[in-house]
Amino acid sequence: MAIDFPDYLIALERSAWEAIQRGELTVPTTQAAQEAVTVFAADGGHDRYAVEMALKKLVRHPEVEAAA
Repeated sequence: MAIDFPDYLIALERSAWEAIQRGELTVPTTQAAQEAVTVFAADGGHDRYAVEMALKKLVRHPEVEAAA
């Protein structure tokens, strides 16, 4: 599924991923990312789970997305 993610959503997910890697993920950071994904998915008529997985793949594995 190709989704055109807005910059704010990518930034939120990137912030959460960086916090995970540092061992500093907080509940507010997680909630902000989840709420943004949920709203984005609902507004676009997408499955929330599919949106979340595509966003995580984009942020965590950019080399895979670049090759696609």
